[in-house]
Amino acid sequence: MQPDFSYYDASTKKTISFVKVDFDRDVKLLHTWQKQPYVIPYWNLDMPFEEYRAHLQKFLEDSHQTLYLGLMDGIPVSYWEAYWVKGDVVENCYEAHQSDQGIHLLIGNKNYLGKGYALPLLRAMVHFQFLSKDTEKVIAEPDIRNEKMIHVFEKCGFERVKPITLPDKTGLLMYCRRETFERRWGNVFAKATS
Repeated sequence: MQPDFSYYDASTKKTISFVKVDFDRDVKLLHTWQKQPYVIPYWNLDMPFEEYRAHLQKFLEDSHQTLYLGLMDGIPVSYWEAYWVKGDVVENCYEAHQSDQGIHLLIGNKNYLGKGYALPLLRAMVHFQFLSKDTEKVIAEPDIRNEKMIHVFEKCGFERVKPITLPDKTGLLMYCRRETFERRWGNVFAKATS
């Protein structure tokens, strides 16, 4: 698996990488992750395998988003949907800029839950998204009930904006501005990539 982004994270002493989802390689793993009891309430994708196959195929064909596996030292631990806000249902929920990006994530490998890995993984993905020079803001819209994830987003540099109604949930719209992120984490990535 050739990563699209990779860096050594000093806080976890692990290499964090993102690799594009490959349908044949990853569909069974992702289906298993969607069946985890802690994932089901927020993702609503606990469905028979054939149904999930069709869902994943449709998502992979959607050109406004890119699906990634997040790896730590080469082990798949998380799933990511990195998307352009323009073309997404959320673009109607605020005054979106042409280059705004958004993110959905889950930690699927339960051996990596509760160990403080969500923040370093999220921080790495947001940094990866900000490598797109025109992007000044990354947004998130976690389920408003998911206080744990909202807390992780805030630690990363996201600010609460407002509740929004989406087709599958009530989300909390959150912004992470480039300036805020670079002020908070710029030195982490300067050291990691120099």
